[in-house]
Amino acid sequence: MTAELARAARPLDCPCGGAAPNLKSGAKPPRFADCCGRFIDGGALPATAFELMRSRYTAYVLGEADYLRATWAAETCPADLDSDPNAPGAPRWLGLAIKRHEPVDATHALVEFVARYKSGGRAFRLHELSRFTRGDDGRWRYVDGDILEG
Repeated sequence: MTAELARAARPLDCPCGGAAPNLKSGAKPPRFADCCGRFIDGGALPATAFELMRSRYTAYVLGEADYLRATWAAETCPADLDSDPNAPGAPRWLGLAIKRHEPVDATHALVEFVARYKSGGRAFRLHELSRFTRGDDGRWRYVDGDILEG
């Protein structure tokens, strides 16, 4: 799919659902263009690790491998990033919940999240405490994370 076709097929509502700590259930999701779309399509940079986390979830939903690579720390980014949502057996992402966002200092932050997905007809939850760093260029990047139980 060309970049133009991918952008034309953008969702109206943002797949991240506007996930935030203490978000009320049933809250109306923000528009994609006003939320993660402005980051994924290159119009703005996430100001916080929290915004980056949401946009990375949305990038997985949309299969935006270039964005995922650009927002992953070079030293931990896998060579074979599998993010095609149309590939056989690919997960179908169902929702994101942000449990907490904790700035550690000016260049480090933690984000705890739960992402729900279906694969092979079964439902799963990915519960992770992710580490982010901000480079000299001012951009936040995902470094790695610890999978949490429950």
